[in-house]
Amino acid sequence: QVQLVESGGGLVQAGGSLRLSCAASGRTVSTYGMGWFRQAPGKEREFVAAISWSGGVTYSGDSVKGRFTISRDTAKNTLYLQMNSLKPEDTAVYYCAFARSSWATSEDREYDYWGQGTQVTVSS
Repeated sequence: QVQLVESGGGLVQAGGSLRLSCAASGRTVSTYGMGWFRQAPGKEREFVAAISWSGGVTYSGDSVKGRFTISRDTAKNTLYLQMNSLKPEDTAVYYCAFARSSWATSEDREYDYWGQGTQVTVSS
């Protein structure tokens, strides 16, 4: 059974940083692509960042480029999202997910397992 459990969310002031973690079980992070998405109240789910099976390919959505970094630790089978220079518009529930393939992708329909989400709130 594949499970993803996010942690690390919370309340932070604008300009601050947070690191989200996503502990995986039932599937290895070194075999499949993985991604982070977010959803704010009343808005559609938005792509944040993705990483390939090898970790060699990463890319981020335009709204977070240069501020957020995706990475993973294969020994811990855990995915991370380092978020710096946070803005109030980054407030959302953040979800990690396993891709159906080995590649990094921004298309949420290409992901088959999702975590329960962790809330990030950025105050101004």
